[in-house]
Amino acid sequence: MFFQKIIFASRMKNIRNFCIIAHIDHGKSTLADRLLEFTKTISQRDAQAQLLDNMDLERERGITIKSHAIQMNYLLKGVQYTLNLIDTPGHVDFSYEVSRSIAACEGALLIVDASQGIQAQTISNLYLALEQNLEIIPVLNKMDLPGAMPEEVKDQIIELIGCEREDIIPASGKTGLGVEDILNAIVDKVPAPVGNPDSELQALIFDSVFNSFRGIIAYFKITNGEIRKNDKVKFIATGKQYIADEVGVLKLHPEPRDVIKTGDVGYIISGIKEAREVKVGDTITHVDKPTKEAIQGFEEVKPMVFAGIYPVDTEDFEELRESMHKLQLNDASIVFEPESSAALGFGFRCGFLGMLHMEIIQERLEREFDMTVITTVPNVSYLAYTTKGDLITVNNPSDLPDPSKLEYVEEPYIKANIITKSEFVGPVMSLCIQKRGFIVNQSYLTSDRVELVFEMPMGEIVFDFYDKLKTISKGYASFDYHQIGYRQSDLVRLDIKLNGEPVDALSSLIHRTNSYEFGKKICEKLRELLPRQQFEIIIQASIGAKIIARESVRALRKDVTAKCYGGDISRKRKLLEKQKKGKKRMRQVGNVEIPQSAFMAVLKLD
Repeated sequence: MFFQKIIFASRMKNIRNFCIIAHIDHGKSTLADRLLEFTKTISQRDAQAQLLDNMDLERERGITIKSHAIQMNYLLKGVQYTLNLIDTPGHVDFSYEVSRSIAACEGALLIVDASQGIQAQTISNLYLALEQNLEIIPVLNKMDLPGAMPEEVKDQIIELIGCEREDIIPASGKTGLGVEDILNAIVDKVPAPVGNPDSELQALIFDSVFNSFRGIIAYFKITNGEIRKNDKVKFIATGKQYIADEVGVLKLHPEPRDVIKTGDVGYIISGIKEAREVKVGDTITHVDKPTKEAIQGFEEVKPMVFAGIYPVDTEDFEELRESMHKLQLNDASIVFEPESSAALGFGFRCGFLGMLHMEIIQERLEREFDMTVITTVPNVSYLAYTTKGDLITVNNPSDLPDPSKLEYVEEPYIKANIITKSEFVGPVMSLCIQKRGFIVNQSYLTSDRVELVFEMPMGEIVFDFYDKLKTISKGYASFDYHQIGYRQSDLVRLDIKLNGEPVDALSSLIHRTNSYEFGKKICEKLRELLPRQQFEIIIQASIGAKIIARESVRALRKDVTAKCYGGDISRKRKLLEKQKKGKKRMRQVGNVEIPQSAFMAVLKLD
């Protein structure tokens, strides 16, 4: 028993769990490929660019959407080390994936592009890692580029994390420069996991995937104890019990093992069919020797943008529900609840972390689950206070109480950090002020890089803010934000009516000062997009009972006077009056079909 403990302690001493964090497009996935090749985790036959990005969408867009875990073996000075790597996304919309990966690690590679320097998301992800007390290894990537500025960027890194100049490892994911130095630094600097192998089992679930043949596969990291094949286990948050049919480690393809021990990262298959039974952040323990307390998971996800997702055919509602649950397994940051709309029938009110996240979810529903869906206008959640003193959370504009019963409305504000070149400061400032933002701080990081800190309403950035920011800064501005609470605001509900009938899917909550211009633009856009009918369609934008904009789509008309050759004008007038009455009657019973392009038009008003 004593020797067993010594062997076990030395085994744990040789485990390193680390993740890769960086801003979007700084070369994380390419560098991960080089690490896998150098440690011979993958053969030449399996090698391909961005190997860990296994979703078609990730490959097409060249971005990482999902964190990917993989185990490598590395031999250094005659000692075999087990390295568990997690490649994380860089986009701000997927920062929840990053926070989950960090919870399963003891160290992080902070990768900075030598030609672009430190950007907003680099700083944001670094703070996530520092909160968890991770050991940070700075890496200067893309050293082979002609535009690389190693000395300036090293100064930025030293200023940011206070490391020594020689600690920064120059590397290139393309040529393989510095890969060996990175692996040696991981072994030397990243602490081995700590835990008690003889204690009760405690394993943190940090991710899960759905497999149509095996059910739900949960990925975990063991903090204390060990888990063997065929053990009876319990998930603490749900209280459900299962038998571990298969446990194993995450190589390029999952590899079964008889036992997974303290400090290891692995997976469990236990025939779980229901997506609701696996919660990311939950703790796995044994049924006969349970642990007293659960591991402190990570914070609950905070959705930033809300939109309705409806099936095109209302009969597909149940199928859409199943698809959403399976998708939630793979992406724990999406939250949804059922809702109904007069125009679109039954669907879901979904919370996303941002506009890119919303776009990706919609595309994944169509590709992976063959669901064609209609997405309504995105918005954020507001707090409405009534005259009786009640507080109502408004996720949908139709939930806003009547103005006569409304005391005031509060909207969420964010603190936005924008890092850009000094030549774009003017246009960036005017964009933020146009979006009702006000500047809090402006500081020069270097002679030509400025960090601007704004406070602005969340509702103003959900449409097209990021796209506009990239346009005016020629792609050089990087943007990161976090919520700072709610503030009182003069908001009104803008309703869109077609032939007097309000279309709730096109309603929006908007600041009174912007409402007239916004209403006018929507009406003009809808006039272009709505197909002409046999009757006139009147499009109106209204605030309460007050109409603030109006457009009309002319009716398709047959020339009823064509057969009148000459004769009295009263004959023609009689035929035209008869046609007019018919059109009026038709408008009372006729339905206006709204194409999907009209719902999304609001996003592309400019």
